[in-house]
Amino acid sequence: MAAVVGLGPLVALAAQTQIFDPQTRTWVDYDARKARQYYARNKQVPDAFRRQVVPFRTAEQPGTIIIDGNQHFLYLIQPGGQAIRYGIGVGREGFGWAGIVRIGRTAEWPTWTPPPEMVARDPNAAKWANGMPGGPDNPLGARALYLYEGDNDTIYRIHGTPESWSIGLDVSSGCIRMNNDDIIDLHSRIKIGAKVIVLMQGAALYKGV
Repeated sequence: MAAVVGLGPLVALAAQTQIFDPQTRTWVDYDARKARQYYARNKQVPDAFRRQVVPFRTAEQPGTIIIDGNQHFLYLIQPGGQAIRYGIGVGREGFGWAGIVRIGRTAEWPTWTPPPEMVARDPNAAKWANGMPGGPDNPLGARALYLYEGDNDTIYRIHGTPESWSIGLDVSSGCIRMNNDDIIDLHSRIKIGAKVIVLMQGAALYKGV
């Protein structure tokens, strides 16, 4: 995917997520193979990536979304120094980005239309060049929040996924993916125009926090 207009060049992700493996009682790198194995055994993502309310100090207003791509968390700011934290999957190496955008529109069970760049590099996407109808196998999952800069669609989304095992990994083409249950919950809470702050590599590009 192309860079967001006005947000500068893409920022590649570097950090490797780790999880606590109860079988070995050690911290292990969380890669795609381990993620598939964990999900096959447990039918859910590791505890850290499940939706939960956490303390969160910030100068941002309630309703703001802050995405920590390095740690694979999305925070929806709540009153009283708290946030709802969701596990996410983010862009693989070369597809990460950072900046300040907003929710321009939303959709339930959205149609997925791969951008021309994806069609060109991925033959499997070519058959959906004119759009894949919404449904349980659609890559955008149950809901999509479309990220805009001003009046311009950035082509990035916060969306659901049928690949729940991918939460906690660097796997996407730049979009932020969530479990379907989580994106449905987030969709029910946010407002059009909500501010979205995307952080990568721990480098804040804004002064709100």
